[in-house]
Amino acid sequence: MQVLEVYRPFEIQEIELTEWKQRPVKNNFFELVLVNEGQGTQCINYNHYPYSKGSIFLLPPLKCHSFDIQSPSKFVFLKFTDAIFKNSHRFAIDRNEWFKESAYILSNYNQLPGDIIKSDLDRQHLERLVAIILQESRNGDESISLIVSLMMSVLEILIRNIKKGSFNEVSSTNTDERITKMLTYINDNIHKSEQLKIENLASVFAMSPTYVSEFFRKQINMPLREYIIKAKLKLVEIRLLNSDFTLTQIADDLDFTDVSHLSKTFKKYTGKSIRDFKKDGEYMLLKRAVCKV
Repeated sequence: MQVLEVYRPFEIQEIELTEWKQRPVKNNFFELVLVNEGQGTQCINYNHYPYSKGSIFLLPPLKCHSFDIQSPSKFVFLKFTDAIFKNSHRFAIDRNEWFKESAYILSNYNQLPGDIIKSDLDRQHLERLVAIILQESRNGDESISLIVSLMMSVLEILIRNIKKGSFNEVSSTNTDERITKMLTYINDNIHKSEQLKIENLASVFAMSPTYVSEFFRKQINMPLREYIIKAKLKLVEIRLLNSDFTLTQIADDLDFTDVSHLSKTFKKYTGKSIRDFKKDGEYMLLKRAVCKV
């Protein structure tokens, strides 16, 4: 096993394995996994998907993933960490922009097995970017700024492909493309309450205001308002565990009336106070399914 030096705001490992051993899991944002050699099966939440050279996956920050290795496999793990949001003064970046881009990926990608890249060209781009990041990571601290820029490009490609994929909330038998577009629109504009009003959604998707709510509930089995609140609270969870944003900043950014409104809403939907949630340090709503070790 070759483990490269750890350089914040990311960790990168290049590992060759003949069998998988569960690794310690922290509440980082996510890991990008590139398979450079070998074949086998990826497992998340007891769902299985074959992998081979060139496969690209996202791993959730939960102990519910593994690889069944059938032939010696060489993996590259690129882990996005929270340090960039807590120590942004060290890097020439926009912390808020980074946070929103990364949080979008974590809160929207499917925690189901499978290659997340939908475009062969994007796969080639990612392979090249990861190869450069690997090479630059060996050069020491002087390469950090360049690596951060490269990782921004990685984020953009991941978001582009996530938007092309399906959402966990949508049944695999659902053939109405409007609901996937609506979910994408909602999650793109989750910080903009005006954009999420029924009247605006009706205009954007050419529906009557009364039909928007009915359509959404029928497709998702959840009221529109509840979905929006839970989508916001997933972002609250991410901020609480991975950033130094204050509760006032979080409430303002996600259009809660005030900190009291945020705290009451959070407890209603998670069953925990914000204080207890931060103490336990474990995602609640962000778990799309029950994860067992």
